[in-house]
Amino acid sequence: MDRKTEWNVGYWLVAMFALLLLQNWWSAASQVEPVPYSEFERALAEGRVAEVLVSDRQITGRMKSPDARGKTVIVATRVEPDLAERLDRYHVPYARVVENTFFRDLVSWVAPTLVFFAVWFFLFRKVAEKQGLGGFMSIGKSRAKVYMEKDTGVTFDDVAGVDEAKEELKEVVEFLRNPQEYGRLGARVPKGVLLVGPPGTGKTLLAKAVAGQAGVPFFSISGSEFVEMFVGVGAARVRDLFEQAREKAPAIIFIDELDALGRARGAFPGVGGHDEREQTLNQLLVELDGFDPSAGLVLLAATNRPEILDPALLRAGRFDRQVLVDRPDKKGRVQILRVHAKKVKIVSDVDLEQVAALTTGFSGADLANLVNEAALMATRRKAEAITLDDFTRAIERIVAGLEKKNRVLSDKERKVVAYHEMGHALVALALPGIDPVHKVSVIPRGIGALGYTIQRPTEDRYLMTREELENKIAVLLGGRAAEKLMFGRLSTGAADDLAKATDIARDMVNRYGMVEELGYIVYEAQQPRFLEVPGGMTQGGCRVSEATAQRIDEAVRELIMGVFQRAYGLLDANRDVLERCAQALLAKETLDESAIRELTRDLKRAPQPETVSVR
Repeated sequence: MDRKTEWNVGYWLVAMFALLLLQNWWSAASQVEPVPYSEFERALAEGRVAEVLVSDRQITGRMKSPDARGKTVIVATRVEPDLAERLDRYHVPYARVVENTFFRDLVSWVAPTLVFFAVWFFLFRKVAEKQGLGGFMSIGKSRAKVYMEKDTGVTFDDVAGVDEAKEELKEVVEFLRNPQEYGRLGARVPKGVLLVGPPGTGKTLLAKAVAGQAGVPFFSISGSEFVEMFVGVGAARVRDLFEQAREKAPAIIFIDELDALGRARGAFPGVGGHDEREQTLNQLLVELDGFDPSAGLVLLAATNRPEILDPALLRAGRFDRQVLVDRPDKKGRVQILRVHAKKVKIVSDVDLEQVAALTTGFSGADLANLVNEAALMATRRKAEAITLDDFTRAIERIVAGLEKKNRVLSDKERKVVAYHEMGHALVALALPGIDPVHKVSVIPRGIGALGYTIQRPTEDRYLMTREELENKIAVLLGGRAAEKLMFGRLSTGAADDLAKATDIARDMVNRYGMVEELGYIVYEAQQPRFLEVPGGMTQGGCRVSEATAQRIDEAVRELIMGVFQRAYGLLDANRDVLERCAQALLAKETLDESAIRELTRDLKRAPQPETVSVR
């Protein structure tokens, strides 16, 4: 119901009360005139009073004829004890009346009560609005935002980098546009389509594009908005949402962050249940079973945690189709960059493929942020358009963090950082199959980075061999190897490198079965596919004996130390190149790809890939 058409009983009561007061005042003002008692006596003496009514507080006289002002009633407020004698003397009929104070007494009791409840209702409504509950009449109403086709402002032309997902959803669009033609062979549109993928890959944007392309109402709501502090509110909102959608069918219902609503029931018995969420989920399951897809009602949902959803929600007949919206490949990243590049001014010679090559693993949201950061970089330097250098600086800002100009390092620390970073770069250049080095710098960035080395991938990789993983570990350990080679002592600067190298080595042993002595066995449970779980937070795990656990630790240690010795040997063989590059880095603070290529012309490269043996 529209807010303008809603009515409140309190408003009617106040209006009726005001009308009675206005009528009483108008009646008194039009006929009654208070006068002094002397004038009342003079009117009696002159014989102009036809009748007198005496009450406890006043005397009311009715005139025989209206006076010059048209008044027919006069009121006096004083009563003398010998009044009756004088009235008899003038032969005027009189009578004593008992004043009725019921209305006045009722108001004296009701008015404070109404004021109390009005204040209470006002305060409760303010608290409810802060808690997101709304008013009394809307607490069980759906809070879905309804967009018409012109309001979404998004079509498939605005979505790039997810061509496979768009093809999957085009069937939904065609059905909503022409359900009779699409179902002529007896086919039916999927009741529900679940968009699955990492955060920032464009799941919500795809859902809006489907509504904009089909030109139908689009009901958008988050899964967390169903669950409130009152039991039964979530289920009521689910019912109301589907009722509204049926009235405007054909339509699309989009539930974002479905995992907030559809978490598996009883998945965490130690934590305790949540009756309200489970009731809401049960109601959603009932609604999915109850509506007819031929009516043109389609349910879209998005989540980045499909592994925790209730199995009853994912079965056929409810969410019939699961569409993967993954991070884009290089071609997809170029398409996304072109979409966002239309909104900013870019120099014509900027090659977006070079930018895409530096952004491996970026999602659509990351690329949108990259274009915005590059525009800000160009704005700060008062440029007319964005250049490739602005994109490079924006990538450094996102990957390595903000440049810390006020963090001044001592000469000794700068020297250690320079050799550390050049150790990474030279090992990467010496090993085959490693991504080329794009830039090396000793300028501190972010929270703890005292320097950084950026590599430029030549292609997207989906499979890696053991030799390639060992080379990746060698690049990570190149900084530590350079410190040990040049200074003979170790620093804390390699802490993050060691953590990453250890994770790769442990995955090689526990998950990938790359140590044949341990067998092709998985010793560690695989982490959720789309959720980046920090170290130490992975639930579950595999049970292994103490002997096997010890053998795993030994294999990881042997693998890392073997790769470290290999990186150390490469740097030792190129010690003069390391010295030359480190001095150049200290002088210029930043070396780009061309400068590094010039300084490492005589670099001795490693032979063909060899595998580190593990006993």
